[in-house]
Amino acid sequence: MLPAYLSHADCLKHEMGAQHPESPERLGAVSDQLLMRGLLDYMHAFDPPLATQDQLARAHSADYLQQFAETGANVPEDGYVQIDPDTRINAYSYRAALRAAGAAVMAADLVATGKAPVAFCNIRPPGHHAERAAAGGFCFFNNVAVAILHALDTYGLERVALVDFDVHHGNGSEDILAGDTRVLMCSSFESGIYPFCGDVPKAANMVNTGLPSRSGGKAFREAVSQHWIPALDAFRPQLLFISAGFDGHREDDMGNLGLTEADFEWVTRELVGVANRHAKGRIVSCLEGGYELSPLGRSAAAHVKVLIGAD
Repeated sequence: MLPAYLSHADCLKHEMGAQHPESPERLGAVSDQLLMRGLLDYMHAFDPPLATQDQLARAHSADYLQQFAETGANVPEDGYVQIDPDTRINAYSYRAALRAAGAAVMAADLVATGKAPVAFCNIRPPGHHAERAAAGGFCFFNNVAVAILHALDTYGLERVALVDFDVHHGNGSEDILAGDTRVLMCSSFESGIYPFCGDVPKAANMVNTGLPSRSGGKAFREAVSQHWIPALDAFRPQLLFISAGFDGHREDDMGNLGLTEADFEWVTRELVGVANRHAKGRIVSCLEGGYELSPLGRSAAAHVKVLIGAD
């Protein structure tokens, strides 16, 4: 039984312009590093399906789903539709978003049913800024939230945890999951940057650890050790999801936390420990941010190496 690797060519067709940082090349940067380091040899690759409307409706409002579907269906073949100042869609974006959410759901199915011990989804568009009724921050469907609510409703789980270490707070995930006592969400992020929130949690099931600019790995590790791990151990999740954003890397100018591959490797090892103690080792990880291609690929490989037990 091999760890699962989920990606799809549809995710490459979504693009937001030649100079946009959330580019199709991001997926290749990750897959190239996984291939070069031999990690894909230890993983079973799956072609994920499109997410269904019923699956999406657990996390998103009916009005939003209808609006985005209609917008996506009317994008000119060679043009874009602007969603917010930083986010746009092309003619292939809607299908790519369905595929990314579908990958997260399939990963949850594989891990929850014991067909894979862990899963990594190399997908885009990312999802953690997508709120219940709004897109934003390069995100359209909240891939991880869709998968979490699917797993809770399908497999009778009582406790699922989400850990988000992107440099930007997962405001969309918090919007969807705040107050759901079946879920514990832990989010680290750089305070004072997009989406300009998170320092005050929306509900008791949120453990938000905003960090000052230029904090570095030591402050990040202290926040995880002092706040996340005790909360996760007390919660005892039966399944663990990760929003894996690598834009906190010191070479990525999307943020300024100053993290390195070693920090992503360390936090993954800590989360594997939590999963081993409480969730039979079961983890689903989904790519979120990371925009400088070289550090993105290196950091994702460091994460996956530990996730699949190849370290």
